[in-house]
Amino acid sequence: MLVSPGPLLLVHAHPDDETITCGGLMALATAAGVPVTLVTGNRGEQGEVIPPGLQHLSGDALGRYREGELARACDALGVTDQRWLGGAGTWHDSGMVRVGEGIHAAAPVTISPDAFAAPGTADAQVEALVAVLREVSPGVVVTYDRDGGYGHPDHVRAHEVTMAAVTAVDPDAATITVVATAAPRDEVAAGLEALRRRGGLPWPVPPVEDLPTVPDATITTRVELAGARVAKLAALRAHATQIEVHDDGHEPPVFALSNGLAQPVLGVESFVHLRGPEGGLDALVGST
Repeated sequence: MLVSPGPLLLVHAHPDDETITCGGLMALATAAGVPVTLVTGNRGEQGEVIPPGLQHLSGDALGRYREGELARACDALGVTDQRWLGGAGTWHDSGMVRVGEGIHAAAPVTISPDAFAAPGTADAQVEALVAVLREVSPGVVVTYDRDGGYGHPDHVRAHEVTMAAVTAVDPDAATITVVATAAPRDEVAAGLEALRRRGGLPWPVPPVEDLPTVPDATITTRVELAGARVAKLAALRAHATQIEVHDDGHEPPVFALSNGLAQPVLGVESFVHLRGPEGGLDALVGST
């Protein structure tokens, strides 16, 4: 079945998620003239702030600051259509609790009624995303898998809302390809091993088990970033409250979140097909 390669629509939970998981794809698409729309669920008001000079930011002040970070990241990636689901500040960061030593997470015991993952808010979120889907008419939608990638309740909700909205717009799964961002275990393990051999990093290198990955065999599309990784690194740096970047010219570049664990910035981004025509993302990537 022939599939239109665009537009591309991405549904993410917080500022920075888009760059970490698929900033390279976004940069490649915009460079090729593919229309790209980024929908972000909330402003990440409960994110842990890394720079000492910004640790006074919290709540709404942090949310407003992260709006600016996302705008700068989008500039680096060439994205001109960034939207907040329901409008900026409609839903707030739900927070999370860490599970284990790595990046895995779960929902907190209590979630605020105005939080993105709060019970009773999904219908309004689906309605808001349906309106965007009808306006944009994407050929490919990118979101997370059913676990939200690493268990954060806002990521899980983003997956649920995306799947429900796409089903409402394309009930026969005939026109919209939906894929989930993914990190292939063996590729991530190889990147971590390269970091261990290199040494001299400002952060410890975790075991691959501490990072959210999927079996390599489940990956359906791999996107070679090539020069687009430069744009991705610039976008990562734009999210300075949440991310530190170490790029000393050695391969691969490295980033760390607030947990201070070194992660490789791989030269490939990977995705798993969830719904709709197979090959939709390959067609889009092929157009670049």
